[in-house]
Amino acid sequence: MPDETDLEVVWTNNALLTASAIKKYLQLKFSEKEVAFFFSLLKTFEKAIVLFPELYPVSKRKSKIRRAVLSKNLSVFYRRNNNRMEILAALDNRMDLSDWI
Repeated sequence: MPDETDLEVVWTNNALLTASAIKKYLQLKFSEKEVAFFFSLLKTFEKAIVLFPELYPVSKRKSKIRRAVLSKNLSVFYRRNNNRMEILAALDNRMDLSDWI
């Protein structure tokens, strides 16, 4: 098992697309303050999962995927793959999350 400090955080293409869509929505409907807060949440999340990979609960449907609820409106799905933490998606909690939970 690799040392947790050696874990690399990798965003999948899907995760980048979903995070980008959230960013665009925030820019359109809110201020740059909310956009900055969104990125602050993601940065804090990345640091947390590198130190504590099993911090968030496992999905009931997909046992290798974990769901991190970062705020009332934001969840991030991720999994550990050897020495990598793969971010799979960043989704708005008001969306249909049935494919993930």
